[in-house]
Amino acid sequence: MELWHNPRCSKSRAAKEILDACGVDYVERRYLQDPPDADTLDRVLHALGKEPWEIARMGEDAAGELGLADRPHDRAEWIALLVANPVLIERPIAVADDGRAVVGRPPEAVAGLL
Repeated sequence: MELWHNPRCSKSRAAKEILDACGVDYVERRYLQDPPDADTLDRVLHALGKEPWEIARMGEDAAGELGLADRPHDRAEWIALLVANPVLIERPIAVADDGRAVVGRPPEAVAGLL
C-alpha cells in the first residue's frame, strides 16, 4: 500500500495512525516533495473513480491564482495542473497493492482498503 501523505494535515495524520494501528505495511509518499507524474496521477484517478477536478483542493491559494473554478473540465489539463501544483491534490490518498484507491476523507475510509 502507498499513502500519499502530508504530515501537516490532521486528516492525513489520522489515516496514517489507522494504518499503523492495523499493522499495515505501506510506503509513505510525501507527495508535496515527491509529486506523482501525470501517468501515476491518471492511474490513481481511475482507481478512485474520480476526475482530477473532483480531488482538487479548491480552497488553496494556488487554486484561486490558477483560476481553477472557471477552468473547463479538460482532464489532461487538470492532471498537468495538479502534477505541477501538488498542494492542490486532496489528501490523504491510499492506494492498495491491488490497484484500489480511496481518498481518506474521512480518514476511516482507508480501512476499506484493508
